Amino acid sequence: VNVVAEGSTTVFCDKLVSIILSLPQGEIEMEEKENKMTVRSALKKVKFQLKTISDDDFPIFLETEDVSFFELPNKDFKDSIKNTIFATSDDETRYFLNGIYIEHKNNLLHFVATDGRRLALVKKSVEAEIKDFSGIIVPPKVLNIIYKRLGDEGNISIGITEKNVFFKFNNYKFYSILIDGQYPNYERVIPENQLRFFEIDRKEFLEGLKRVSLMVEQKSKRVLLNISENNLGISSQESEMGVAREDVLCECEGEDMLLGLNYVYLEEPLKTLTTEKVRVEFTEPTRAIMLKGVGEENVSHVIMPMQV
Repeated sequence: VNVVAEGSTTVFCDKLVSIILSLPQGEIEMEEKENKMTVRSALKKVKFQLKTISDDDFPIFLETEDVSFFELPNKDFKDSIKNTIFATSDDETRYFLNGIYIEHKNNLLHFVATDGRRLALVKKSVEAEIKDFSGIIVPPKVLNIIYKRLGDEGNISIGITEKNVFFKFNNYKFYSILIDGQYPNYERVIPENQLRFFEIDRKEFLEGLKRVSLMVEQKSKRVLLNISENNLGISSQESEMGVAREDVLCECEGEDMLLGLNYVYLEEPLKTLTTEKVRVEFTEPTRAIMLKGVGEENVSHVIMPMQV
């Protein structure tokens, strides 16, 4: 930046970004005077004027000299966010479910998200020596912002204090206030001994689910999974419109069973998993099912069924 005169001010970010994106390629000139910022293009006869705010009240970035950081590969961090963030709750009355819960146990970082009807869990090994911590609840907004800017190469540095979490990578520094609250004991809802399972091609399952969901009841979003020997029947019914059904080959043995599930709770994890096949474990229509990638034991999804 060619600085003519040093100074500082506060601008409305979204509006400034929109202005800059609208200007042609080339240099731009920015000048602040009397609580107004003028933005000009060096190539076009166009200028914008934005109201500004005094920088006196702008928050100061917290110092991190006394904060202990540990590193995690960027790819591991991105995978953990991608496989959990969609399962966070938007229920403001249970604000402690509005974020992703992160804790360190047995040299593993656990990333957890739940809205009470489904749960996503990712476990990542950590080579750095860090002390076990009881767990923090991180707001999804800061994690979404970091996810969009974080490359696949290199490491991200994470620091945790009693009330804040800090992230550092490349030229970025972020910090966020933690969500205060007691996160539920998520391990209690993870089924241990499921009696049955089926394995199916992930893409075929996802594509069939998308097609059948065109006829789903929008309020319940329920699809039925009719599990029989080597076949999965995916069906839906929209009472005033009609029905849909698609059969997909799967590897399954045992008695036929019918499961009712919210198709969104299946579709979202199927999009983020990367394995060729997925495994669905279940016992009976009224108990939680487990969804995971075949060969990927560190990512698990628990889904509560619906009435059939």
